[in-house]
Amino acid sequence: MIKIHTEKAPAAVGPYSQAIVSGGMVYTSGQIAIDPATNTVEAKTIEEQTEQVMRNLGEVLRTAGSSFEKAVKTTCFLADMNDFAAFNEIYGKYFTSLPARSCVAVKTLPKGVLVEVEVIAESVL
Repeated sequence: MIKIHTEKAPAAVGPYSQAIVSGGMVYTSGQIAIDPATNTVEAKTIEEQTEQVMRNLGEVLRTAGSSFEKAVKTTCFLADMNDFAAFNEIYGKYFTSLPARSCVAVKTLPKGVLVEVEVIAESVL
């Protein structure tokens, strides 16, 4: 089991790793729209937050020897299902391999963000 950490994505805000590689797979923790340069949520719209989440996930996946193309499953959490279409538009630019996905609305997300995404993907580590 390999614990993944990169300074190019936000540090964990609790007792967990950014991702774990085990058995040729990477399991990311949920990423939210924290800008790792400032350690704050600067993005306000669902589109801006989704782009930041994808940048964060991309860095974690790269560090874990993976990529968006190697994703097999994602779980997506939205604070408001009315944001689904806007979220889906941006999500689709990154996950072009069409992994399996669940997308649910939740009551609240950490730091009051609008979106959180976690990924399971193949890894070369």
